[in-house]
Amino acid sequence: MKKKKLSKTEMASRTKTSIAALERLLDPDNVSITLVTLERAASALGKKLKVQLAPQSA
Repeated sequence: MKKKKLSKTEMASRTKTSIAALERLLDPDNVSITLVTLERAASALGKKLKVQLAPQSA
C-alpha cells in the first residue's frame, strides 16, 4: 500500500471490503484471513497471489 500510495479507504474500496476488514487483513496476529481476501488484496495492488507448498525443513 505504501509503494502504491494507497490509503486504507482506497484499499478497502478496491478490495470491495470495509475498513474494519482491511484492518483485520493488516493485523499480523490475525490468522483467519481467507485466500479470497488475500487474492483481492493482491489484485488491488496489481499483483497476483501465488500459493506454493514447500518441503518442511528437518
